[in-house]
Amino acid sequence: MKTTQILIAGFGGQGVLFAGKFLAYKGLMEDLQVSWLPSYGPEMRGGTANCSVVLSDTPVGSPIITNPDVLIAMNLPSLQKFVNDVVPGGQIYVDSALIDEKVERTDVEVFYIPATTMAKENGIGSLANMILVGKLLQNHPELSFDGTDAVVEKLVPAKKAALVELNQKALDLGKNYK
Repeated sequence: MKTTQILIAGFGGQGVLFAGKFLAYKGLMEDLQVSWLPSYGPEMRGGTANCSVVLSDTPVGSPIITNPDVLIAMNLPSLQKFVNDVVPGGQIYVDSALIDEKVERTDVEVFYIPATTMAKENGIGSLANMILVGKLLQNHPELSFDGTDAVVEKLVPAKKAALVELNQKALDLGKNYK
């Protein structure tokens, strides 16, 4: 596996940091070298939040990402801020339920997933983040979808055990989205 740099960005409360933590832990379970760097404003909900995840088969030199291979944009300000930073040939995942704007770049692969709508329609309103992560995993066979149950079980606290099944449902929705 080459080094993959992933930037997840959105508003606080959208699960940006959890999605990043999930990908980082998934990398650890696959014996990859991992870096996870959260960044958020002082607000608990509604402020800016982003998370940098580096996955590699060689040691990670820096957790700071300036040009991600993958961008997951969960709101319009995040897409506008980071769209031009994605490397040519990279991928951009857009929550098209919240972002009407289209990516004008032709040198990246763009996936428009109505994740927030899908989450609401399936009774998992707060898990649009994991729908987007499911699509990312489907498109990156080097990360594989295997073992996602174990990662979710490890990351979801015991007092929120009911969310384990819902997170897996969200991942599956993303994986199967066409």
